Amino acid sequence: MKCRILIMTQHFPPDNSGNASRIYDLSRNLVELGCKVIVISPYPTFPHGKFKRIWKRYSYGDIEGIKHYKILSWQPSHKDPNFASRVSYYLTFPLHAILWALLKRKEYDIIVTSSPPIFSGLPGFITKKITRKKWFFDVRDLWIDAAIELGFLKKNSFFEKISRFYERICYHNCDMITVTTEEIKKRIAETYNISIEKIIILPNGVDTKLFKPSSVKNNRLIYAGNIGHAQDLEKIILSVKKVNKKFPLEFYLIGDGDIKNYLIELVKKEGVENIIFFTDTLDREKIPKVIAESLIGVAPLKDLASLRYAIPTKVYEYMSCGIPFLATGKGEMEYLIKVSRAGILVENDINLIYQKIINLIKNKKMIIGMGNNGRQFVEKYYDRRKIAEDFLQNIEKVVSNEWH
Repeated sequence: MKCRILIMTQHFPPDNSGNASRIYDLSRNLVELGCKVIVISPYPTFPHGKFKRIWKRYSYGDIEGIKHYKILSWQPSHKDPNFASRVSYYLTFPLHAILWALLKRKEYDIIVTSSPPIFSGLPGFITKKITRKKWFFDVRDLWIDAAIELGFLKKNSFFEKISRFYERICYHNCDMITVTTEEIKKRIAETYNISIEKIIILPNGVDTKLFKPSSVKNNRLIYAGNIGHAQDLEKIILSVKKVNKKFPLEFYLIGDGDIKNYLIELVKKEGVENIIFFTDTLDREKIPKVIAESLIGVAPLKDLASLRYAIPTKVYEYMSCGIPFLATGKGEMEYLIKVSRAGILVENDINLIYQKIINLIKNKKMIIGMGNNGRQFVEKYYDRRKIAEDFLQNIEKVVSNEWH
């Protein structure tokens, strides 16, 4: 069976986000596996304020066999958009995507939507109801739970209730839910009364051909990803300041996000501009080299119950590049470290983080060993080609009515 797949996503290259590269790799691998893939995404928007606004209704391009339609939606012009601009960004794309999905209805049999943003499920729901085609709802994180714990959404408020209602409708009406970790699978099943068999794992994974180890090493820690509220980067910065009283160690933060300006001010206040450096989001082709030539990667999640499902894409990238990682947080990260033997988990405490970094710096053999373990682990279990093959098998089960 030759699958014809429509993917509607708010993030796709040249957007520089983890999910943009994830959806691109999934699409590219599905094409190589014999599928016809159409991607509908907005004009480049993330990081916000980095791209010139485009007012054309759409543009079309062929990217390695992927039929890619970039469609008109609101593009925030500021790095930190106000509420109205954010809402416009979240709503205009899914509404316009519905129109395009209906216009292209004869060209696909499978619908895939990727969330968050939370409204990304809307075009899947509407299109399925009208076309009766199979809908796969890709869910990368528990947005509502995280928003409540981080203080952006009030528990039991009208906005939480309406958001839960919306998600419940999406989960019960799609044909399959794909999630990145077992913890997300468990929580969705329990919270929304969904059959566990309806939910499959589609991990973030990594392109192991692009992210490769390097023999060159610089004396630095690296963080590559979203610089947002869920990351406990302040403690890493203060820990690195302490480390430098014993060992010279630089810390590079590559990316953008809501708290980047706050961290820049913190670095100035602490007087560590000479050891801690910020770099804007890099092109995907440049990131592997910077990671591979670093000593240790960091993945500092805050210790919140709503984040215990998370394994950020950056962790797979660190492992694929053959460097160990130091992580904070609980849940899925604990399990990954246990089975991969590629990283160290530490509590969200400055002194404990400092001590773990010191121990790693002193033990070069451990650094090499964990780096090798990580590379072997992702090659075996988390290469994006294998993930695409597994996804295609599940698509075929649903289409052939073998899925119950």
